Amino acid sequence: MPLKIYNSYSREKEVFKPITAGHVGMYVCGPTVSGESHLGHARPYIFFDVVLRYLMHKGYKVRYVRNITDAGHFEEEGREAEDKISKKAQLEKLEPMELVQKYTNLFHWAFQQFNCHEPSIEPTATGHIVEQINMIEKIMQEGYAYEINGSVYFDVKKYAASHDYGKLSGRIIDDLLETTRELEGQEEKRDKADFALWKMAAPEHIMRWKSPWGEGFPGWHIECSAMATKYLGAEFDIHGGGMDLQFPHHESEIAQSTICNHQAPVKYWMHNNMITINGRKMGKSYNNVIKLTELFSGNHPLLTQAFHPMTVRFFILQSHYRSPLDFSSEALTASEKALKRLWEAYEVLQKLPVPANEKAIETELDTKINSWLKEFEEFMDDDFSSPKVLANMFEMAPVINSLKEGLIAKDALRAATVTLMKEKFRIFLEDVFGLQPVSGTNNETLKSVMQLLIEIRRDARTKKDYATSDKIRIQLGEMGIILKDEKDGNVSWSVE
Repeated sequence: MPLKIYNSYSREKEVFKPITAGHVGMYVCGPTVSGESHLGHARPYIFFDVVLRYLMHKGYKVRYVRNITDAGHFEEEGREAEDKISKKAQLEKLEPMELVQKYTNLFHWAFQQFNCHEPSIEPTATGHIVEQINMIEKIMQEGYAYEINGSVYFDVKKYAASHDYGKLSGRIIDDLLETTRELEGQEEKRDKADFALWKMAAPEHIMRWKSPWGEGFPGWHIECSAMATKYLGAEFDIHGGGMDLQFPHHESEIAQSTICNHQAPVKYWMHNNMITINGRKMGKSYNNVIKLTELFSGNHPLLTQAFHPMTVRFFILQSHYRSPLDFSSEALTASEKALKRLWEAYEVLQKLPVPANEKAIETELDTKINSWLKEFEEFMDDDFSSPKVLANMFEMAPVINSLKEGLIAKDALRAATVTLMKEKFRIFLEDVFGLQPVSGTNNETLKSVMQLLIEIRRDARTKKDYATSDKIRIQLGEMGIILKDEKDGNVSWSVE
């Protein structure tokens, strides 16, 4: 069965045929590193990690590009909508690149905990200013962008006259022109729907670069177009991200790249659905944004306990990526128990002796097991249906346990069937789904280690060995663990 992918652009499942046989170019929009990664970030990066793993399983050589947005990400083009990096750097009293490094490191650390593969290339927006300027110049030469007061805007109305602007997101251009709200600083645009390719930097703006139009910084959308083109070419196979990026980000990417490169940039658009929390959209106004460090430590009012990264990964894989996923502490607790049950069955399976018989005693059961195993590939080939694969695994778990306990005869299944079960479970649980055994002692171990380090530091301070004391505090800080000397003489710690 060939791999079929739901293409967000055509709104149909399509047979996957890469542009170059045996090779896949995949671009996934990466994080804006102005703050700590949260639960909402977990879904796209875990899901596209599974996409990467499954493509590799099918024998493709994949170039996976995931960017770091470290400049220019403003939601609107109004003056009041500041560059997120600059704004946060001022709040934290850090240099912008110092802030970027801090949160990039934390992002990498969090997704290492999820056992996500590193991308083949991880370009940064600030490292590709030249490419963005070159792309903007080409768009201007084609007559689809204009400069006013040091800012450059894309002419959406002109583009829409000859191209299908809004097809990806389902937006109608006339509605966009009518409903786009007025913002301060937008009066200079020819049309409200036009978006910024380059913005003139106000005097107080920290991050700024020289350009043919004066000092400024890039728009959010042009960054991905420039980096995707550089590393994957004018046309590539898969572009992924959350469905919240369909408009305006991905719609703008299509427009920019099409004009600059004279062809549509992406063959298959893929978008994961959103995570809600207790039925509500995640947002600061609802006080329900859960940072990944809070998720791992349990330090959030909506959490009843700490959750292991593998539990979170498993929870995400239990729902199809295009379905909404509602998070709650109770739902995650249920996933924790389900993963434990499944992994225990998997460990039992790996230890089961392979019977010597070539024929099954229980032919019906043997046939059913082989059918379930065959469906692993079929389900994943049908737009990455991980929940169905997991459902089949749970169907087999009681059979595995019954074989161990002798409730089912050891020769009930053929040797080839038991061997295939071992192989398929390993491939899909570990290689494709990227799951790992959960150690229940992680948090307690961390607490014990921290208590030991605090005691060593206290002894050092007592001996006036401030060099050792400071070294412990500084190195823990570099790992994101903050020590705080309390007034009562005790020491508290937290993961930042």
